[in-house]
Amino acid sequence: MYNKYRLLGSGLTVAVALIFLNGISNAQVPAATVTGPIAADKAGSGTLNTIYSASAIELTENGYVEEEYFMEGRANRYSSVELETAEVVDSGHRYKTRLIVRRPMSAQNFNGIVIVEWINVTGGPDKDIDWWQSGTHFIRNGYAYVVVSAQQMGIDTMKQWSPARYDSLDTSHDGMLSRDELSYDIFSAVGKAINRVGESTPASAVDILNGLKAEQIIATGHSQSASRLATYLNNVHPIDPVYDGVMVHGGGGRIRDDQPVKIFKIMAETDMARRAASPQPDSANFRQWEVAGSSHVDVPFEIEYAKVRNLREALPIDNVQPREQACDLPTYSRVPFRDVMNAAFEHLVVWIRDGVAPPTADRLQLARVIPTVEFARDEYGNVLGGIRLAEHVVATAKNTGMNKGSNRFCGLYGSHQPFDQATLDKLYPSKESYVSAVREVVGQNLSDGYILPIAAQQTISQAQASNMGR
Repeated sequence: MYNKYRLLGSGLTVAVALIFLNGISNAQVPAATVTGPIAADKAGSGTLNTIYSASAIELTENGYVEEEYFMEGRANRYSSVELETAEVVDSGHRYKTRLIVRRPMSAQNFNGIVIVEWINVTGGPDKDIDWWQSGTHFIRNGYAYVVVSAQQMGIDTMKQWSPARYDSLDTSHDGMLSRDELSYDIFSAVGKAINRVGESTPASAVDILNGLKAEQIIATGHSQSASRLATYLNNVHPIDPVYDGVMVHGGGGRIRDDQPVKIFKIMAETDMARRAASPQPDSANFRQWEVAGSSHVDVPFEIEYAKVRNLREALPIDNVQPREQACDLPTYSRVPFRDVMNAAFEHLVVWIRDGVAPPTADRLQLARVIPTVEFARDEYGNVLGGIRLAEHVVATAKNTGMNKGSNRFCGLYGSHQPFDQATLDKLYPSKESYVSAVREVVGQNLSDGYILPIAAQQTISQAQASNMGR
């Protein structure tokens, strides 16, 4: 029987819940008030009045602006029934959070698509991982981008860093809620704060896109944020739909595909170790791609994260390196997950706009599923199946999504073990043979729709500039 006190992320007792019980079973997301942009010093200036998690990707020279806003309102808490639309259990919970907007300065350069990222808080700090992976792609193609601090852990970190700037923020209703129960309405409220074509902002309200009108609004999130997005899609989004499409990557369980929203799920090899035994099939509204040899955290991820940290501390960002980790194997796969992710975003836009579904892709191959999942691998240890980029197929190393060690995050970093020279000489007796092999795989991936032309060009150029072959 349905239990209305089984709450999304709730640790409260029924007695506390009754304080706010309003008897509403389903309701629209309550309206929120946005203030800003909040004045900030230039990122990298070294003050504590800069935007936390400011972009390390150059914006001004690319015709973009970055602004921070605060948003406050009251939110509902919801029941949690697996793969079923939730009911409102109680409402009236106060919150105040922040969002960052990165947008084209000129409407002429805006492509009409707004990406809204559920910021990741694993380990404490706010991390806008989609921007690290795809920010350059977004800028190149004229997207607007909004990042949302929906969870209290990230806000606590910001408040510790700069109490003067962020001390008023709270998503826990003055500490009464401990499991980010309000995050779902917060995420919806941000989507609703974006004007669509034909809509306008009331004179007394703030237009966070400064006149830009969205043709599509797409939600995204990585890892823990992907898991929360999956819950949001399964339980809360059907009550009052806000987003046209969702890009879930690096996490998330089974997602309902019985609603109009288009759902694209992109997974690294790392992410499939716990999920490959119970795959979710593709459907009219759901597509899953798995990138062979890629890791949950990879080199581009690490480099962009290092730049953001250095920028916050007014340190140089032009020669940063991935962090050293106490793992059993050399860390960070070199298979470029972002190349596939960027292509997926373009497919998602077309899917929403024109109804043209993205291409399907082979799943990673399994050698066994009992007692534990084991992937099928080639003679060099590289996984079989999945989307197979040139860096994986025309291999110069063993790249996997797997690792372990004393660092509790080793399992996310994957591994990279270069082949010895004898193996390289056997595989690629000449530079021409290596470049030709890369060109062939790149051409197939481009034809299949798994990468974009710019990624194809870059991959071939890197092969031509390498020292492969005698």
